Amino acid sequence: MKETRVTADEGCLGGRGEEDRSRVCPGYGTHGSGWGVARDGGIRRLVNAAHGKRGLMHGAGSLASAWMTVVVIGLVATLTVRTAGAEAATQTEALLEALERGPGPSRGSPDAPVTIVEFSDFQCSFCKRFWRDSLPRIEEKYIRTGSVRFVYRHLAILGPPSVRAAIAAECAHDQGKFWPYHDRLFASAGLFAFSESNLKRYAEELGLDRAKFAACLDAAGPREKVERETVVGRAIGMTGTPGFLINGGRLIGAQPYEVFDEIIEGMLKGAGTNRPQ
Repeated sequence: MKETRVTADEGCLGGRGEEDRSRVCPGYGTHGSGWGVARDGGIRRLVNAAHGKRGLMHGAGSLASAWMTVVVIGLVATLTVRTAGAEAATQTEALLEALERGPGPSRGSPDAPVTIVEFSDFQCSFCKRFWRDSLPRIEEKYIRTGSVRFVYRHLAILGPPSVRAAIAAECAHDQGKFWPYHDRLFASAGLFAFSESNLKRYAEELGLDRAKFAACLDAAGPREKVERETVVGRAIGMTGTPGFLINGGRLIGAQPYEVFDEIIEGMLKGAGTNRPQ
């Protein structure tokens, strides 16, 4: 893939200190110009570079990079589901398998030739732009026709409200209502949109069991999943939101629909798949 650099209006960066807070994105975060490559060789290159050719710790170069490698592999073990392919896969392929096929919300055919994994934050205005402008068109042309499977992963980097919203979405997922709740969160606006009382109100509006939802908000499991996915997202180079893995290739920023269309069409053509019109 050719490289495309992120512009100032394509994504939210997680804050790196007091000076980065509240510049444009809500909560912790800022926008940046040219801060990273939007399209590149993807996760395989990132993880293989960390591992080296002769073993897990080979070429780590420093204690910090070695520790990050250990963190990534530990999270792979936690996320990975038991499948025949994963047992024999390399650690890189196991990570991809975990992100694409591990437990979590998804839509579309499991046999789709293209898998998109989104890393997102419900507070991110550019994630909302993707949800509003690009996702419906991808849904209509590719997901409903069986060409694309779409997976959601959390990258809750914009402060406590982001974490609360992500946990609430996981609780909705437990009751089979992730996608309606996901839509309700992105449609929400206002300073206190993700207060606990509002998160419970959204659940009630969608017909979720109130007692189960409230208990889930206080449970450790959903919070751990949100934190785990956020760490993994950062570790594989998702430097801002929204970020995507498209069949293992990395795309960062709220790119226009036409960018997704071009990438998907190229992958479908390469796979020899009949493309939807």
